[in-house]
Amino acid sequence: MTAPTLPGLEPAPTPPVPRPGSRAARMALPRSIDVLKDIAIEYGVCIRPLAMRRTDLDTGLTEVIDLPCGATREDKCPPCAKKNRRLRQAQIREGWHRDDEPLPGPEPATEAQKSLILFRAHLEFSRDEAVRAAQWDQVNDLDEAIREVEEAIAVEGLRGRVGPPHTTDDEDQDDEPGPRRKRSTKRRQDAPELPRRKVERRTVGKTYTAPDGSTYQPSMWLTLTLDSYGPVRPDGTPVNPARYDYRRAAWDAVHFPRLLDRFWQNLRRCEGWNVQYAGCVEPQRRLAPHAHFAIRGTIPRDVLRTVAAATYHQVWWPSVDVQRYTLDRLPIWAEQAAAWVDPDTREPLTTWTEALDAIDDDPDAEPVHVVRFGAQVDARGVMPGTEDAERTIRYVTKYITKHTGDCHKATTDRQRKHLDRLWQQLQLTPCTDRCANWLLYGVQPKKAHAKLKPGRCKGKVHQRDTLGIGGRRILISRDWSGKTLADHKHDVRAWVRALLGVTTDGTQLVDDQGDTTERVRHAWELARPDDPDVGPMTHRLMRSISERARWRSELLAAKDRAAQESPDLSATQHSAQHDGEETQ
Repeated sequence: MTAPTLPGLEPAPTPPVPRPGSRAARMALPRSIDVLKDIAIEYGVCIRPLAMRRTDLDTGLTEVIDLPCGATREDKCPPCAKKNRRLRQAQIREGWHRDDEPLPGPEPATEAQKSLILFRAHLEFSRDEAVRAAQWDQVNDLDEAIREVEEAIAVEGLRGRVGPPHTTDDEDQDDEPGPRRKRSTKRRQDAPELPRRKVERRTVGKTYTAPDGSTYQPSMWLTLTLDSYGPVRPDGTPVNPARYDYRRAAWDAVHFPRLLDRFWQNLRRCEGWNVQYAGCVEPQRRLAPHAHFAIRGTIPRDVLRTVAAATYHQVWWPSVDVQRYTLDRLPIWAEQAAAWVDPDTREPLTTWTEALDAIDDDPDAEPVHVVRFGAQVDARGVMPGTEDAERTIRYVTKYITKHTGDCHKATTDRQRKHLDRLWQQLQLTPCTDRCANWLLYGVQPKKAHAKLKPGRCKGKVHQRDTLGIGGRRILISRDWSGKTLADHKHDVRAWVRALLGVTTDGTQLVDDQGDTTERVRHAWELARPDDPDVGPMTHRLMRSISERARWRSELLAAKDRAAQESPDLSATQHSAQHDGEETQ
């Protein structure tokens, strides 16, 4: 006799096996094109290559070469996004624990460069005399001579301009007449004062000496967050959505990059040296942006918290307390007046210049918004060459291959509604002085035109995928590693070529001044997918996979030989090994 099964404990039913040859059985089979893309991703082959036609200028031989698309988001091309993430990690790793200055000082000027600058000074003196004597024909001739000399100065190898140009094009001039607007630099009364020191021209942190005589130079990892907008649950959703300040959350997200710039400016002035940083801006689970930074050198935690509490950014824009128009009732464009007017009275809206003039004329005017950091400031020291340092680098670059809105997936209705409410507020928040949303508040944006669509601005901050983070998500200071991302990519390729023993024979020419230059041998152009010499995408992917598999075998064999010759590889070489597999 079989014992009865308790309710709810019945065994799970086995799924029925589809009949061989049926449609269900055919749909259960994997698609060959999907398997091909999976293999391409496994071997690091770009799945959206650009077909480029290369023509040899000597022989006339033409061939089509697939170049990586260079996407930075894994939803577009996972191999290219992974390669970009590894390059960023190498960039952060190389500049984090440096004990020397990354950029040397400029080289001394040559006699030819000095003579050009002296000649430019003589022309400036002659032009000033011609202006005083009202000899305008000579002024025009001197302006042309100045332009030619400045071109020669740039060709000679000097950076920047000696002085601003005397004449500018009409399209480069701003449409606002009068001097540039200036705001008071007096600190707010509700912000603590900070010491201000002269910033030294050094980027290397302090070196410490242990009792045994050994020296070490640690660095730091820092996290900056925005203020709270209301109590939230562990999943990031507000406890009371009606009291959650979505308006302030949207404005803080839009102006968060300016607040970060203010923080580093204040920190450098407070510390007295050129603090270097490298980090990434990411959304928290509550969808408010925060930033993780690797800092070269050490700074007391109390100083970091004090600077964060004293840092703010004031937004001097027209008031947005009252929304005069809705998406159902919008201002209209008047062709004759070349301005936006009220739909009922046909009166022109306040121009951007008039709105700013009203703020300047009001002695009691207050900024429309003030952005501040929250009380949570996380900072800790990191020693170079440790697993903690590598783990921190991976943590900083954890989400750079994802859209901002994809970092934390909304899996519940409460999370989706929270995202929708924030996005709806971002759609109505002005992003710049030229944003179309200013028309909702009765103000014509700067350089207004008839194509503006309030509530449908194409700025990145209004998109659902960005959550208000419209600027760069990767923030790296100028003197971090002394190299750009293209320089780091070139270093990885050079390491791979040296490991494999590959040399490139470049033809050099000698110019008129005796300098050697690389001769241009190939001409490149973008090939169309329907060109006869461009094969199907699947054929090109299969060729790239086969080529990448052979490269990987050669690279692994070369690394084994190098490991036998020098068993100890540094952390940089270890990183270059991984990057080389992705670059080839």
